[in-house]
Amino acid sequence: MRYVAPERFTDAEDRWGASGRSLRTTLAEMTRIFQELGSRRLGPDESLDVTVLDIDLAGYERPGFGTPGGLRVVQDSTPPRIRFVYALRRGRRVVASGEDTATDINFMLTANPRFATGGLYYERAVLRDWFARRFPGPAGRG
Repeated sequence: MRYVAPERFTDAEDRWGASGRSLRTTLAEMTRIFQELGSRRLGPDESLDVTVLDIDLAGYERPGFGTPGGLRVVQDSTPPRIRFVYALRRGRRVVASGEDTATDINFMLTANPRFATGGLYYERAVLRDWFARRFPGPAGRG
């Protein structure tokens, strides 16, 4: 897992002190999400190389919005977007690769954060959907 110029990502950290999420925390959680989803979707002889090019978290920071540090506001018009390059390997051979953006303009209709555990719930949901579409399971790949 690599991150290209994460300090330039669109929105991967709390710049206003609202949520307290640092860039390092976001990147660690994103790495954990990719690893967890990969372990569920990939076969034992497969590995996924991922280079993240940009992260735009769901919502936006609203400084001083009735709280000491501000607030992250999530609306239908502010979906998460994660842009990355990937390469799926079976053994040493690359069998699939490309650049993609995981996002969902209907993310608020398809995700239910009420029962969420952990951070980056909406981002986890769009990546889970991306993994399911891209790697439907061993029987679905040729």
